[in-house]
Amino acid sequence: MEEVLRTNDPVKLSYAQHLLTEAGIEYFVADQHISAVEGNIGAFPRRLMVREAELAKARLALSGVEPG
Repeated sequence: MEEVLRTNDPVKLSYAQHLLTEAGIEYFVADQHISAVEGNIGAFPRRLMVREAELAKARLALSGVEPG
């Protein structure tokens, strides 16, 4: 799987997930449960991962999302 977005912003992550769902792209949120370890301080960004075959389509779907 390839990373298409890395963010500490839960709103940006949710919006990106919505865009990928609307585009019919399956994704995985890596590091989603690290918040239990870090105490919800936002030190570890969540990573949005997609299959390599859908990487270009995912990047296009997320082109409106601010990088970083």
